[in-house]
Amino acid sequence: MATILLKTEPGEYSFEDLVRDGRATWDGVTNPGALIVLRGVREGDEALIYHTGDQKAIVGLAKVTRGAFEDPQNPGVNDKGEPKFAVVELRPVRAAATPVTLGAIKADARFKEFALVKQGRLSAMQVPPALDKALRALAGL
Repeated sequence: MATILLKTEPGEYSFEDLVRDGRATWDGVTNPGALIVLRGVREGDEALIYHTGDQKAIVGLAKVTRGAFEDPQNPGVNDKGEPKFAVVELRPVRAAATPVTLGAIKADARFKEFALVKQGRLSAMQVPPALDKALRALAGL
């Protein structure tokens, strides 16, 4: 099981919205680097949900209920036969007991090579196992 971090603008779709809805298709990812990550997501993987904007924090955990598939709103495949615009389906697991802010992540030397710190514009990124464990501990997940 892998863990990814998915970013969202809470004014558009928040973790609370995911909890309310019970499930969601995670779409809207267009950055080539983020799409590479999203195409590798499989059912059973987990996602740390990160609110952008004013909050800038990991706020919850979700489970992938359907791995990467073609976005029905933007169908098509790339030259490798993968979805050109991939989406995944998620269900909420639980909210973070303590949201983990970007400031706290940047202040912790363990995260200096983490994509959230080094490539802040990515909306989907892999979370290496050691960092996943540390982030879950900080968040109370």
